[in-house]
Amino acid sequence: MKISRKTFGVLSNGKKVHLYSLEAGDLYLCVSTFGAAWTSLCLPSRKNGKTDVLLGYSSLAGYQNDASYLGVTVGRFANRIGGACFTLNGKKYHLDKNDGENSLHGGRLGFSKRLWRSESYEKNDGVFVRFELESPDGDGGFPGKLTVAVTYGLTRVNEIIAIYEAQADSPTPVNLTNHAYFNLAGEGQGSILSHEITLDSSLYLEVDERFIPTGRLLPVNGSLDFRKRRPIGQGCDHCFAIDGEPGKLRPCAEVFEPVSGRTMKVCTTQPAVQLYTGNMLDGIPGKAGSLYTRHTGFCLETQHFPDSPNKKDFPSCIFGPDRDYYEKSVFAFDFR
Repeated sequence: MKISRKTFGVLSNGKKVHLYSLEAGDLYLCVSTFGAAWTSLCLPSRKNGKTDVLLGYSSLAGYQNDASYLGVTVGRFANRIGGACFTLNGKKYHLDKNDGENSLHGGRLGFSKRLWRSESYEKNDGVFVRFELESPDGDGGFPGKLTVAVTYGLTRVNEIIAIYEAQADSPTPVNLTNHAYFNLAGEGQGSILSHEITLDSSLYLEVDERFIPTGRLLPVNGSLDFRKRRPIGQGCDHCFAIDGEPGKLRPCAEVFEPVSGRTMKVCTTQPAVQLYTGNMLDGIPGKAGSLYTRHTGFCLETQHFPDSPNKKDFPSCIFGPDRDYYEKSVFAFDFR
């Protein structure tokens, strides 16, 4: 196992951005202190050697100008909050509007645009980087001071471990995830719609024309029924409730790419997962001359339900002095 660090770039304020390279088992993962981003993930394949399977940028400037959240950590609240507002304990809070009338992924300057503190370490059978950030009271319109720690690491058995922690000094919504775009055939290698997927979800969240949940959970059916493995087949941008008990690590999804033979299995403690198939990628210049267009990457964003600050029947996303935030996701890879 190995960890190394180098300078990835320098911000306009003179602060350095670092890029960590982690090696364990057969995996090679790079993570950046800007946006706590996953920038590369190299995997073996059935017969063609290692390939980078994450969409991303070759330079810091790409992440500074990014509008598609390639590989970054998003917060304070991942996904959308309808009307960019919510009421908590009788007070109405107004958030940044950066998705029409909605707030998306924490607003204009969410956690994906911040420089995180970092430290690397080796523990048991893995190598890890812990990122830390403080979000002040009123940040993006959210109440309370929030202290955040996100840990990403590799294990000897070819897993990415993702741990999300936060403490707030007063009640506030929290919803953290990583927005990695995968293409298990290799980044820049065309559409992901032929990838075969299974979701451990019997229900999905109905949404309106603004992609805001109506509050109803509906049985999966037709093109949204992935309980048995089948090709993704068409574009998707839906949130699925994960079967089983939230708070317990349990199966969430499995994706298989038939040409490379690569498989990714996801487990999580989170209540839900957003399956997004890059429907709005519109010709983004990526790594090594790649051009990311519609459906060239997919995301499995483990998370709390979108708009849950406004939906009292959804699992509570309110955390504070008496309730710390802790979630874990595991991405396990095979290539036989």
